[in-house]
Amino acid sequence: MTTTRTVKDKTAIVGVAVSEFSRDSGRTEYSLAAQVVRDAVVDSGLSFDEIDGIVKDISDGIDPMYLQKAVGIEHAQFASDSHWGTSAIVSGITAVAAGICKNVVYYRSVNGASKRRAGNDFRAAKEMQDESLDLLRYDFYSPFGLLTPSGMAALCARRYLHRYGVDMSDLAWIPAVASEYAAANPRSAFFEKPMSFEECADSPAEVDPLRAVDCAPDVDGAVALVITSAERAKDLPHPPAIVMAAAQATSTEGELFSSFNRPDITGLPEMKLMGDELFRVAGVQRSDVKAAQFDDRFSFLVAMQLEELGYCERGDGGAFCAKGERIRRDGDLPLNTNGGFLGEGFLYGANVIEAVRQIRGTSSSQVENADLVLVASGAGGPADGLLLRR
Repeated sequence: MTTTRTVKDKTAIVGVAVSEFSRDSGRTEYSLAAQVVRDAVVDSGLSFDEIDGIVKDISDGIDPMYLQKAVGIEHAQFASDSHWGTSAIVSGITAVAAGICKNVVYYRSVNGASKRRAGNDFRAAKEMQDESLDLLRYDFYSPFGLLTPSGMAALCARRYLHRYGVDMSDLAWIPAVASEYAAANPRSAFFEKPMSFEECADSPAEVDPLRAVDCAPDVDGAVALVITSAERAKDLPHPPAIVMAAAQATSTEGELFSSFNRPDITGLPEMKLMGDELFRVAGVQRSDVKAAQFDDRFSFLVAMQLEELGYCERGDGGAFCAKGERIRRDGDLPLNTNGGFLGEGFLYGANVIEAVRQIRGTSSSQVENADLVLVASGAGGPADGLLLRR
């Protein structure tokens, strides 16, 4: 991972924007993307003429060259898309650190709930079941009824519970605390309506053993952020979120939620590799982190990430979250302080936005002295992450 050795403290996130999250936006993904990109650039204090790089998720249907027209970005000399988690953000960070471009905008725009989606070649190939794209899933999983991410994740969750003797009710504190954070977040459907531990534990099943509250709801919405050099960030209006480290990792026999050919499916080896690299590059300890934003598309993945990122032993992630004391705002590791995907809705990139808010001091659940924040994405598949500092 030679790129991560060159990025320490060289870049910063200086602009962020989020659209309304809803079950039906009534808008195109193009419109949502244009809104958040314009808002993020304005928030950064940069001019549109200064933006010369654009990065996005590969499954987003909005091509950068059309987005340029909508928002008035005249000259882009770098464009990239990536498929996993927030890895597109990492590519933007490395592009700025390497001097390929000066200022990069990242966007993610998804009508994930209403399913009014714009098309692109990647999605068209997937819908046509291109065997070169995803042979294993179409030939070995789908014919037997394993059709959804929640179904695949449920198999791993059941094995995890069995191996470590964890009861699913033990993990109900994860969505319960997420809803507490979300209750303070005006963008969340849980705003001013937190769920109790008992309500979470008794939530109806989604795919056994996962309950409805254990699965992040799909939403319509968009996010964007702007990356620049740490030097340029000094002259901009908001406190910058300096990128102390960025890393990505894959592992043998890895798939997205379906790594069933591994000898052990109760861990996230990619997350461990990524986390080890993050802390190696940053040169800080786990205990230095003041808040963390994890991938909580499914609640049990939070427990696994705590284990793989070195905050507890294997099998102890549920116990770490018990009673919620250690993951609340005044706890050892305040976790997903906007409510996470469970509380706000599933949209990759939103956890990075919340990390930036913590650094700026503008979170709806602000952690005191949040001068170092960890972001982890891609749980259950190729992993990526950031360490952001003041």
